[in-house]
Amino acid sequence: MRLFSKLIIVLACLIHVYGASATPPNVVLIFADDLGYCDTELYGCDTVPTPNIKRLADEGVLFTDGYVSSPVCSPSRAGLLTGRHQQRFGHEFLPMTGPESSDGLPLTEVTLADAMKDAGYVTGMVGKWHLGSQDKFNPVNRGFDEFFGMATWGADYIDPTREDVRSIRFTRANVSIKEPAVWSGRGNDNLQRGTTPVREDEYLTEAFTREAIAFIEKHRERPFFLYLPHLAVHGPLQVTRKYYDRFPHIDDESSRIYAAMTSALDDGIGVVLDTLEEHGLEENTLVIFTSDNGAGVADYCSNTPLRLGKQTMYEGGVRVPFAMKWPARIRKGTTYEHPISTLDVFPTAVAAAGGKLPEDKAIDGVDLIPYLNGSNSIKPHNKLFWRAGPIWAARDGDWKLIYAADRYWLYDLSKDIGEKTNLADKRQEIVQQITAGYEQWNSGNIDPLWPSFGAKSMPEFAVDGVNVNWTF
Repeated sequence: MRLFSKLIIVLACLIHVYGASATPPNVVLIFADDLGYCDTELYGCDTVPTPNIKRLADEGVLFTDGYVSSPVCSPSRAGLLTGRHQQRFGHEFLPMTGPESSDGLPLTEVTLADAMKDAGYVTGMVGKWHLGSQDKFNPVNRGFDEFFGMATWGADYIDPTREDVRSIRFTRANVSIKEPAVWSGRGNDNLQRGTTPVREDEYLTEAFTREAIAFIEKHRERPFFLYLPHLAVHGPLQVTRKYYDRFPHIDDESSRIYAAMTSALDDGIGVVLDTLEEHGLEENTLVIFTSDNGAGVADYCSNTPLRLGKQTMYEGGVRVPFAMKWPARIRKGTTYEHPISTLDVFPTAVAAAGGKLPEDKAIDGVDLIPYLNGSNSIKPHNKLFWRAGPIWAARDGDWKLIYAADRYWLYDLSKDIGEKTNLADKRQEIVQQITAGYEQWNSGNIDPLWPSFGAKSMPEFAVDGVNVNWTF
């Protein structure tokens, strides 16, 4: 009898630690667009109030060294949704969009939605796809049961000529241009439900929140996987007065609109978290929040204290805000300081679902839960790698090496998170060591399936006075 009582106590403790492990958790993956490391309250920045994004981290784990597999959106998304370095299957650069383009995530790749569906989940996506415009690449043909959003790079958030809208649009040279008197619509960047074009008049950040809530409420009685890749805070800079009027103290118009867009994103995340709580789903729902790359190299956004940003291999381009919560399995208020990657999302979600990883694909990510609950004390990744054409970078422990413009830049991130002091000439042995590791990793990659979309080489993208053509 005493032994039986002890067994009951042990079982109760296990249930407390692991939650309702017999019940697969819901998974909600929120992917912001171009959100900078210091654009929220996650890392102590005196910036836009983002209580809901902060709440997500406070109720779970905050990652200080969370990385993406690419500093631009489409390759980053390809890595996220496959758990594999996108160079392994040729999705290295931005694809061309539009009905005439055959660029897209190769059909031979298994997506996270495929794996979750195989595990018995209902799968839905709301937001920006950017992994191929043709119907064969559409999310409903890549493992998602439901899709609402745009298949392309993005779109206008709303009719920019409306009286209640503030809008600034920039050219690729960061020159602002005046909106036309009459809006011509979204064209090829229209919204779709499944493969059918639909009209959407609501501000996109709010529309995506609306559709996400509808998906959760529709499927709350069974395990679901919701992928919510917001367009925010990617340009064009557009917002309604509802959010714009929250920031009268910001004089610069671009900064004010950007702050308002960030606030709208935070509101939407709060509604998602509140909906999960309202329906009693919070305890056993894994919520992951991160961004597809760092903020752009612009005055109105911030990657502080990181250097440069989107499209570059510097920390500002590849280190992103990253938080995760799962009350049943992750202790609240945790801060995790070892490097992790968006490549880890795939195996983490599949393991939580009790699913299986593809047997014929090399998965580069790892299941993060054992590292967070203490059952695995080693680092998830000793090395991380990036490649965009002739430019590449690697992190090996605290060392970060970048090769661009036919030269090396080496930094000790433990002492120089801002990557200001190039140690390549002084520490040639480290350069050689990391280069050898990169070459070994690169031997498993293939050539890009399509050419580079373009390059950023304006003066603000130069490094220590050296012009760099940052291909993407």
